[in-house]
Amino acid sequence: MPAPTSTEPSDKSDGVAAVDRALHIATALANSPQALTLTELSNVTGMYKSTLLRLLASLERAGLVTHRADKRYALGPLAFVFGRSFEQVHGLQGAIQPILQWLVEQGTESPSFHVRHDQSHRLCLMRIDSNHSTLDRVRTGDLLPLHKGAAGKVITTLEQGSQAQTAAAGDLVFTSFGERDPLCGAIAAPVFGPSASLLGAISVSGPLERFSELAVQRMKTLVLAAAQRATHSLGGKWPSAS
Repeated sequence: MPAPTSTEPSDKSDGVAAVDRALHIATALANSPQALTLTELSNVTGMYKSTLLRLLASLERAGLVTHRADKRYALGPLAFVFGRSFEQVHGLQGAIQPILQWLVEQGTESPSFHVRHDQSHRLCLMRIDSNHSTLDRVRTGDLLPLHKGAAGKVITTLEQGSQAQTAAAGDLVFTSFGERDPLCGAIAAPVFGPSASLLGAISVSGPLERFSELAVQRMKTLVLAAAQRATHSLGGKWPSAS
């Protein structure tokens, strides 16, 4: 197998580039459904094995990566500490999970909560399956396209804040029908934090066949109410009616 094409800068003393590469490794491990071998990491990241070994050693010492007995690499305990700290600071789980459950109890499609991950992806932080017999395939931890789907539209459209705060309530609900997945429909609305900052998007999604006009109108109302409740629970400011 040919060696991967390296994207490393020529100046190996560049500390910023080293941090970027280390985070690239950690992200690759986080996005993989299983632990990876050195060769697999090299293929995924495009880095030479020698570079990977040097950076992995530093990540292991910090506890962000662990080298397992089967010679594969996975995220280490520091990743759990980061996740726990994120949750403690933002309080998202305690505020949003009960609201997602409330949506299920109202008979909606499966609710989830999404945040921006990077320039191209959003991350599903929370998800509860609906009570329907057939479901879509979104799961907690999934990375989904940022520029496709109802939740992605919320994030890309309302991130700046100023547009959101001058929008009417009806303008805060976004839909997608067969956009990300040709068999899936979704409805989403924003959740705001203090200073009108966008925290993420509450979405309901499911098989497109169940998104009749009547069902869409009902779920729009419920999703908007859920997003407003979540915003208030997190100390955020909901846009005033224009």
